[in-house]
Amino acid sequence: MNTTYDIIIIGSGPAGLTASIYASRAQRSVLILAGSSPGGQLMLTTEVEDFPGFKSIQGPALMEKILGHARSFGAEYLEVDVEDVKKVKNIFEVKAGKREFRGRSVIVATGASAKWLELESEKKLIGKGVSACATCDAPFFRDLDVAVIGGGDTALREALHLAKVCKSVIVIHRRDSLRAQKILQERAMKTKNVSFLWNHVVEEFVGDGRLEALIVKDLLSKKKKTVTFQGAFVAIGHTPNTEFLKGLAALDSHGYINVHEFVKTSVKGLFAAGDVYDYHYMQAVTAAGAGCMAAMDADHYLDEEK
Repeated sequence: MNTTYDIIIIGSGPAGLTASIYASRAQRSVLILAGSSPGGQLMLTTEVEDFPGFKSIQGPALMEKILGHARSFGAEYLEVDVEDVKKVKNIFEVKAGKREFRGRSVIVATGASAKWLELESEKKLIGKGVSACATCDAPFFRDLDVAVIGGGDTALREALHLAKVCKSVIVIHRRDSLRAQKILQERAMKTKNVSFLWNHVVEEFVGDGRLEALIVKDLLSKKKKTVTFQGAFVAIGHTPNTEFLKGLAALDSHGYINVHEFVKTSVKGLFAAGDVYDYHYMQAVTAAGAGCMAAMDADHYLDEEK
């Protein structure tokens, strides 16, 4: 704890690394606490076609390029998980990897993790026909038959987006009614190529290197059947990675960071960037933009504190 950094950035997805680029270029001392699984959601993505400057690039390759850019400006980088953050007078003390780090300001860019069904067959096919982001991956399923798993707002938004490009979209839901907003239900019901498979759950994802079908179980009859799909979108929500902030910053009922003036939190000197507060857009490019804003605001904050 001998060194006190100007800015400690927690997270190493597009938001955190973009924040690092801007903070380092502002001549601030920067420490990136990347986590033990660095890179964010893009590390689970195969082909990326919607990040400016790259017509087509693999998710991990894109993150490698952004990381190289960020580290070229001299930021320190550690792959450790943050366990706790507290503020003592005007200094933040961050516990990570059995060590403590001090910072005059902190940017939280830990993102949100997609909820999965936690099936072994699902894990093997993530990025190979199985996705958690229709906005990101819908174009890869043009004119194909896909499934959306879930029954809330996320599921119906995914289904409506996919319906614009896919041949058919079947929403698989474990109940006989939806939890989504009525307006989303009405839109989905009126969309010709969207249909529903009620009272069913997915038991297995089938495919040899690529998704080919789903094995689903009828919860009423207990019978199973195999349904052919070229794509499956798991849409049962996200969990913001904010456990370490409880007791420090104001969070909403779902655990997302409450922000004002774009990226400022309830704690002076603590900023948020990306999916850790943004559950609406959840895109790499919007996360990067928020990282820029957080770094610029942190820089202004440090000037004011002087």
